[in-house]
Amino acid sequence: MIFGKVIGTVVSTQIDEGIRGRKCLLVQVCNHQGKVSNNYLVAIDLVSAGIGEMALISQGSSARQTEITDKKPVDCVIVGIVDLVEEKNKIIYRKQ
Repeated sequence: MIFGKVIGTVVSTQIDEGIRGRKCLLVQVCNHQGKVSNNYLVAIDLVSAGIGEMALISQGSSARQTEITDKKPVDCVIVGIVDLVEEKNKIIYRKQ
């Protein structure tokens, strides 16, 4: 899994039937401290993530391992919302 910050939504009127009705979010890849990079992903939201939240992202074949995405044309999913990251007994990220 990787970290990403939700920065927007993606709307597609023409989309595969297997994922029709699923919310697509624009995610900017970030590190464990929440510092964003220049890499962007479009992810199917499985957990109702909101704009500005740090999310846990699964990609590739792992993205098709959920009940919702099994055998669907999906390469990137949001599987969790990060509340806290602790490193060496120090909190380095906390959800606001």
